Amino acid sequence: MNLKDEILEGIVPQHVAIIMDGNRRWAKTRKLPTAMGHREGVKRIMEIVESSINIGVKALTVYAFSTENWGRDKVEVDCLMNLLLEFLKKELDRIHKNNIKISLIGNIEDLPFDIKIEVQKALEKTKYNNRFNLNIALSYGSRDEIIKAVKKVINDVENNKINIDDLNEKKFKDYLYTKDFDDPDFLIRTSGEIRLSNFLLYQLAYTEFYFTDIFWPDFKENEYYESILEYQKRSRRFGKK
Repeated sequence: MNLKDEILEGIVPQHVAIIMDGNRRWAKTRKLPTAMGHREGVKRIMEIVESSINIGVKALTVYAFSTENWGRDKVEVDCLMNLLLEFLKKELDRIHKNNIKISLIGNIEDLPFDIKIEVQKALEKTKYNNRFNLNIALSYGSRDEIIKAVKKVINDVENNKINIDDLNEKKFKDYLYTKDFDDPDFLIRTSGEIRLSNFLLYQLAYTEFYFTDIFWPDFKENEYYESILEYQKRSRRFGKK
């Protein structure tokens, strides 16, 4: 039986977040250049998008490039930026045709000019699509996001746009990059690392976590469905029981 057929309808996570880790180690174990690991990893994104749609998931947030990643070797950073550019140019028409909306969380101003233009083009072209949301965390760091949000709150309080006593969790969310979508139900991290790496620290308060030793380039449809089956065994109580 295909693993997809074992998944129970109606209790799949509506929003899945993925820390796509292990590209470099995947390449190293095969004695390949690091770039080959990143290139193979990019191929998994649309596969997981399609697998998500097939089982009723409504949104996928992928951690593509962190604020800390800017500190990597320039050759690797340039490679990652070029792969992002290639992905958007290659897949945008397909994404739009399938009624998928692309959103960005992170600081778009940090991006090289040509990447910024392509990202803005993708956001504009798909902004009215509503079948599925593909959220790309790009030049994203959760601590940076929270600090920026706090500064915006302070500014709005000082300019009498909000009353400090009216600030609550729901209102604070309006200042985050993720204000337009619900918190993730399920977080997947590949490659055997068991940490969050500054990803969605505020939003993951009651998210179910799943860690696997599989490197991201090897995390294909069956591996994804295995993780969903594990999710379906969980009981989400949100601290109430």
